[in-house]
Amino acid sequence: MSDTPETFTPRPYQAEAIKALIAGWQGPHNRLAVVLPTGAGKTVVFSNLIDELLPQLNGARALVIAHREELIEQAAAKIRAVRPDLRVGVVKAERDEHHDADVIVASIQTLAVERRRNAIQNIGVVIVDECHHAAARSYMTVLEHFGAWRGLPVAGFTATMTRTDGGLADVWQDVVFTLDILEMIEDGYLCDVRGKRVIVEGLDLDAVKSRAGDLQDGQLGQALDDSGAAHVVAEAYRLHAGDRAGVVFTPTVDTAQSMADAFTAAGLPAAAVWGDMPRDDRAGALEKYRRGDVQVLTNCMVLTEGFDAPWTSCAVIARPTKSAGLYCQMAGRALRLWDGKKDALILDVMGASTRHKLASIVDLTGREVVMQDEDQTLREAVREAEEKAQRRLDLSRIQVEEIDLFHGSSVRWLKTESGVWFIPVTDAAYVFLIRNPVDRTYWLRRFDANNGVVGPKHDVPLPLADAKAWLEQQARAMGSRWLATRSAPWRNRPASVKQLNFCRMNRIHVPAGSTAGEVSDLQAIHQFTTILDRLNALVAA
Repeated sequence: MSDTPETFTPRPYQAEAIKALIAGWQGPHNRLAVVLPTGAGKTVVFSNLIDELLPQLNGARALVIAHREELIEQAAAKIRAVRPDLRVGVVKAERDEHHDADVIVASIQTLAVERRRNAIQNIGVVIVDECHHAAARSYMTVLEHFGAWRGLPVAGFTATMTRTDGGLADVWQDVVFTLDILEMIEDGYLCDVRGKRVIVEGLDLDAVKSRAGDLQDGQLGQALDDSGAAHVVAEAYRLHAGDRAGVVFTPTVDTAQSMADAFTAAGLPAAAVWGDMPRDDRAGALEKYRRGDVQVLTNCMVLTEGFDAPWTSCAVIARPTKSAGLYCQMAGRALRLWDGKKDALILDVMGASTRHKLASIVDLTGREVVMQDEDQTLREAVREAEEKAQRRLDLSRIQVEEIDLFHGSSVRWLKTESGVWFIPVTDAAYVFLIRNPVDRTYWLRRFDANNGVVGPKHDVPLPLADAKAWLEQQARAMGSRWLATRSAPWRNRPASVKQLNFCRMNRIHVPAGSTAGEVSDLQAIHQFTTILDRLNALVAA
């Protein structure tokens, strides 16, 4: 990869995403997707992907497809920043800069015109920005034209692989890389976030019908306006976020405008933007927000994509939704890092009660979490939940993901209650993995009664596959293949009386009909969990 400015050098997870796409194209699938949270830098990822691919395309060119002007301009600018030597052309409306371009960034609306797409030749890879739109007829037609169903490499990027009208599985064959918002927060790439509920007593969401899996925009907007929600929301913003720049998401243009009026009346200068707004008017409102002349932008679902204002530190979800994907898009607009910004605040607008299961701040992560206290950040709540539910180790914030890699192994990998993957080498010795929270690598550790916990001579964290393979080799060398092998014949025998007595003495629940192998696993998990808990208590003392 060529030298690029420091800000555009791929972060570790961005490099992983690029590697996953290139490796994935070596297999049977060519239409691959990457899911990265808002703020993860998907434009940086596909700009560097293009940088790496172009020398391999034998003179063919890259085509980037987007559906909004802001996304098109962002993509073109980022690709130029990563590779100033490349000729980047834009194809949209009256612009037709494809003849001598190495990379073409085009609008889907323009490519939907047969004459315009026929003019673009020699494409070696297609990249689709905000690819959750790709099930639409226009995308399907354009992608088919350029060879997406004839083996051409196609990469899709989005923050949410959800679409209310379905069909995405017909386009994307595999999601080769995904990242959780909480992982981005923990690794320091997004700011932490807290949420507060704004209860509008007169808001009856139960009367709002659903369509395509979510609340109907028109009825929802009417319910918000009828309940006087705008003034309640403006007052809540003044109390909880009076010193923050923020965006308000609403279901209709009328609601966006009434919210802007209410905020301005409350002493919080606000402006409304929406999709069909005259281009110059919208650009003017966004510029006022950038300068600080406007503190709050209200919008009718136009800032969920392509809006880059990292100083934003509050997002108001005045468009209650049942879609976790849509919620993440809205809330994510406040999570980018910015000098002096300590955290993000999400204000969730809701009625006094509802039969609908609405998305909330807990949907920003795939982990199980309950927000017991509105003063908690998401990261704090997740930590508390994990400590209570899993008795997590404080030794190194161990958190090993459950990955098919372990389950497909011939070696007997087990997992403690706190989420630590380990191999029982003997009845008193174990090898196990500790996750490195910085770059998604893993430390290797061994425990035995004589030496306690020790690491290898050259103690460096390894990628998961390498760490797993190394420990499996160690387990085979140290212990008994009879004990460490998942397919050992003894595992299918009936559980022994000695095993069952041990479980009874230690209050280990044994399901009826368990085999000797299954009971042995329960024993090993109990014993190693007890060992780690004891070590953790010693460290804490």
